[in-house]
Amino acid sequence: MAVNIYDTANQLEQELRQTKEFKALQAAYAAMKTNDSAFALFKDFQEIQMQLSQKQMNGEELTDDEVQKAHELADKVGNVDEIKSLMGKERDLNQLMNDLNQIITKPVQELYGN
Repeated sequence: MAVNIYDTANQLEQELRQTKEFKALQAAYAAMKTNDSAFALFKDFQEIQMQLSQKQMNGEELTDDEVQKAHELADKVGNVDEIKSLMGKERDLNQLMNDLNQIITKPVQELYGN
């Protein structure tokens, strides 16, 4: 019997949408979007993170100004309740996904562990 692992992955994707962790993240994101200033700040924070990550992946050095700007924005983000809630829910979902990744990669871990 042939196994179509992509069918399993698609089923997992659908089930992930039904978890309490994903639903809580979805609700926190919707709540944050109702606060225009929080949403704009969050989008700015995402953009800065993406730019800095891209530079690092390209092997470029980050300037002191870029690092300073990122820290200042992170401090602002950390003071907004809606964003703090969203980030907490994101951590919960990431933990679930890390747990799933450990389960999925168990055969490879066992292979190399022996």
